Amino acid sequence: MKFKFDNIRKSFVHVFGGSVLTEDFFLRNMRFILVLVVVVILFISHRYTMLQGMSDVERLQQELKDVKYEALTISSSLTEASRQGEIEKRVEEAGLDLKVSNEPVYYID
Repeated sequence: MKFKFDNIRKSFVHVFGGSVLTEDFFLRNMRFILVLVVVVILFISHRYTMLQGMSDVERLQQELKDVKYEALTISSSLTEASRQGEIEKRVEEAGLDLKVSNEPVYYID
């Protein structure tokens, strides 16, 4: 039991003492460590970019929904304003001397 505790203590002092950085293991694998750090940075950068893109997509979908509702409202208003009764009422309010014809339409061939 004492042997394991001494090994753990030596390992702890070895790692946090800084001598582990000067060992041959890290010097031999420096390229791998640098590539690993670059890959991690690229991964984080890619994730950040994707989150921004997703945020933009959600914002644009909400904007599209708002524009669709606005177009529906305008279309409804236009449909209501173009009804014959509404047109007759507006012509009368404007004081124009126009009347609806009761005679059928004749087609010339």
